[in-house]
Amino acid sequence: MAGILYLCATPIGNLDDMTLRVIDTLKSVDLIAAEDTRNSIKLLNHFDIKTPMTSYHEYNRVEKAHYLIGQIQGGKAVALITDAGTPAISDPGETLVALCQEAGIVVTSLPGAAACITALTLSGLSTRRFCFEGFLPDNKKEKKAVLEELSGESRTMIIYEAPHHLRKTLEELFEALGERKITICRELTKKFETVLPTTIEKALAFYEENEPRGEYVLVIQGKSLEEKKEEAALSWKEMPIEEHMRYYEEQGIERKEAMKLAAKDRGIGKRDVYHMLLEKTE
Repeated sequence: MAGILYLCATPIGNLDDMTLRVIDTLKSVDLIAAEDTRNSIKLLNHFDIKTPMTSYHEYNRVEKAHYLIGQIQGGKAVALITDAGTPAISDPGETLVALCQEAGIVVTSLPGAAACITALTLSGLSTRRFCFEGFLPDNKKEKKAVLEELSGESRTMIIYEAPHHLRKTLEELFEALGERKITICRELTKKFETVLPTTIEKALAFYEENEPRGEYVLVIQGKSLEEKKEEAALSWKEMPIEEHMRYYEEQGIERKEAMKLAAKDRGIGKRDVYHMLLEKTE
């Protein structure tokens, strides 16, 4: 008999956000794999769930994944839960899912709370296009590369942060992105939930005076497409017109078409490009 892996979302704060489907599933499976069994036992006790648990976390995610896969291949139903939220989102569960798929095991997700989506809906920023970064890398070089990439991002950005790193992260965001709108959410769905729509610079000033407490989700305004277009035009304008033309002609583009493309890049007319080239030959 083939087993199955259930990804079960758990509350991010308010226990009433636990779905009936997840409760029923956790009661019916053979085994629950939990990020921290000490935290999860409180949740299971609250809902009178008696299913056996085993630990599955960052430090045993590969070794334990093979054990869980063996259990599933033996016909058992396994549920994966994280301390709070949806498994595999900024969570070692992504490794288990990938290995299960490689092994041909059926994986299904039981949706529920996710801090990133909850914060996005509360942010007041654009929700049509967004990207989720989770926690920024600890490695300085990797973090710098990610922040450089985000500096040109036009989508709304979502980042997780711990209280003891919040000030430093805001400083790094201000340095990389400049002044942007940001909504800072903490303790989502809990009694002391707070949502602070502000700017990065104002947030820095606020947390100089107020000690960060609780877990944070940062929702940051992306760079406008108009601003990106203006920056691109400026970078082209800084390039000598002959070099700009050569950029296209070396791709096999005919001169007239290259002039048209260069004009579009620079936000000027084709006739202007013609006169600029003419001046260079005189």
